[in-house]
Amino acid sequence: MTDENKGVVGRRAVLAAAATTGATSLAGCGFLDAGDDGESTTVDDDRARDLAAQFTPTLVFDRRERWFPTDPRQFESERDGDTVVDGFDALNGYVAAGGHADPPEPRVFYNVREYADSPLAVVQYWFYSAFDQFTTNFHWHDWELLQVFVDTDTEEPQLYVASSHSRKVPNNEFLDPDRRPRVLSELGSHSSGLSVNADEERFQRFPIEDDVADVTNSVIDSVEDAAAIPLAYGLPRDEGFALPFAVPELDGTPVYDHERLPDVTGSDFVPDDVTIRSFDALDSPPEDLPARENGLVFEHEARDDGSADETYDLVPTAELEYIDDHVGPQLSFEFAVPQFAEDAIASHITTTGVPWQDPRYENPANDITEPRHRGALAKRYDAIGEPSPANQVVAFVTNAVSAPDAPDGDGVTTEATGTEAVALLESDPEAVPTFRGVAAVQDVPDGDHTLTVNGAGVAPHSEPVSTGGGSAADDEDGETTDGDGTTTVAGVDGEIPLVARENAVKLDVDGRDVDRDLSRVAVSDDFGGRLYDAPIDERDGLYVHRDGAFTTEVRDSDDEVGAFRVNPAASSASGSGSESDDDDGDTDDDGRDRVVVENPTTGKTPLATYVADVAAETQAQVEAVDTEDAEGRANSVDGLEQALAAVVDAAERAADRARDGDRENADRQLETVVERLQRVAERLAEASDAIPDDLGLATDKRLQQVRERTAQAQDAEKL
Repeated sequence: MTDENKGVVGRRAVLAAAATTGATSLAGCGFLDAGDDGESTTVDDDRARDLAAQFTPTLVFDRRERWFPTDPRQFESERDGDTVVDGFDALNGYVAAGGHADPPEPRVFYNVREYADSPLAVVQYWFYSAFDQFTTNFHWHDWELLQVFVDTDTEEPQLYVASSHSRKVPNNEFLDPDRRPRVLSELGSHSSGLSVNADEERFQRFPIEDDVADVTNSVIDSVEDAAAIPLAYGLPRDEGFALPFAVPELDGTPVYDHERLPDVTGSDFVPDDVTIRSFDALDSPPEDLPARENGLVFEHEARDDGSADETYDLVPTAELEYIDDHVGPQLSFEFAVPQFAEDAIASHITTTGVPWQDPRYENPANDITEPRHRGALAKRYDAIGEPSPANQVVAFVTNAVSAPDAPDGDGVTTEATGTEAVALLESDPEAVPTFRGVAAVQDVPDGDHTLTVNGAGVAPHSEPVSTGGGSAADDEDGETTDGDGTTTVAGVDGEIPLVARENAVKLDVDGRDVDRDLSRVAVSDDFGGRLYDAPIDERDGLYVHRDGAFTTEVRDSDDEVGAFRVNPAASSASGSGSESDDDDGDTDDDGRDRVVVENPTTGKTPLATYVADVAAETQAQVEAVDTEDAEGRANSVDGLEQALAAVVDAAERAADRARDGDRENADRQLETVVERLQRVAERLAEASDAIPDDLGLATDKRLQQVRERTAQAQDAEKL
């Protein structure tokens, strides 16, 4: 890792530590389900309106926002005896009535509940928009929720809960606020960011000097130089992170071209400067997306001092409860799944119903995603149950890039990403956006899952994960905590590196014809270290950076090891060639380069072959060093090249003997490899001034690797 990426290293360590210190070290770690909450009841009309008026939020929207809070009743219709709001009618009607240029009928709806035999009441503010356009989903209709938990004895607010996208994403929450709520609405999706700090027009995840942060969600304890990140969704584009939006389609064409939307044009959707057509429309993550800019400010009409752009009416949700449903056809959302992980291209979408059919409507505490907040209220009010454990999957998403200190095409490193991605458990239809590079999927059922992470301009990543003590995550790395609720730390020590599509090479480990019961596969780069480590069921793979020089390691059910050299720049995988299922043999179905480890077996043969391959690769590079103008240096370079050639010869002999079933002579040749590797180290030191620094560093790293693999070959029981 480079110095500027120390924070990434720290976060790896943090996430790894979280798996061994217990689920409560991560915010919202599966404590989403309500405990034994008491019953809540409605509050009489006058008192409910007084409470709702007391905490009416200021709403601040992005300058590019297209759908502001309005009243769905203006779009209702009758269908088969039910009163519904049709998506086409709502979107077209909203635009025809003024749209974003002149927002029609601004409304905020409220529902007030009070827990029985308790001074705790909750004011819910529901915001309806005609459409939702985001990077993880699209849907007709959108209901967002802000909840104010208030003590009616003291009239003091206890907790703000601003809902973020879905139950799978940690909400933005603030315990014991002393300011009236202010909501910064996310562009397109309307996810509610809180703003209770002194700078009311900006989301502030961390406290600054004497000013508070906008969330009090728990953090991952910092390690080394890592930042402690509160696990709350926040507002990525207000925090300096790019978040591209996609174009919603219906039947393969942009939805705004549909015949049932005669008044709607492309300009009524999120603008082009923050929009892409699909994840794979770009060869690399977008770098020129504009940050969030504040736009229209909405204020309750009774509070407006003339500074607001728009005022909204406050209306009880009870007036809407006769509406039976919101309807509309499913819109398409592209989410690529690597075919070597699952032979499918999945479409996933979240949908919205009506609030009065939502569990939160009658039990507001159901939406508290921070266990510490629920615990605090439980201590104050008997009506709120203690947190109940469930499961969570967490990872930190980074970018794989060429390592600056490696020879060209021979090493990668990872760096923090500036563009948010999307995570999805394929057992669940809800894709979740990352925040500050963190992917956190909450309330995950027990069992085996496949986690896929994708984003604009990058190749998708998939890996198996297990929650609730499942088999896939039950490994020596301790990636989960056992008990009634687990935190599964995905990736390698919590890090998942993504590769820009223009640099992506598909690395496929195909063990379908191997006479071994393979259990795990891992991929490491000479400079970037371990990048992938997961269970394998016959076949697995991932996208790697074409500039990397990789070691693919497999283990079988007897914990025997095999290793294979994969150098995409050379389009080869040791011991197997770069064969493919495709006609041309070296590209995948998307036209991307592909290398396949076709015989990923374990034991002395593949390990010795690996040592020979790495030594030969390094020998060729040393041999190519120009020493004509380096008087007196040629001898040291020649000595290093010859020492490497001697390793190649001994390792190949060891592999041949093992392949022939001759254990004794294979081990004898491996002893020779050990001796010759020591000579390589001596010759490398002598040639340090005669070879380029990057080649010297690469040779040293490879020397460490082949020593380890030689020792594994010596210990191997299988040939």
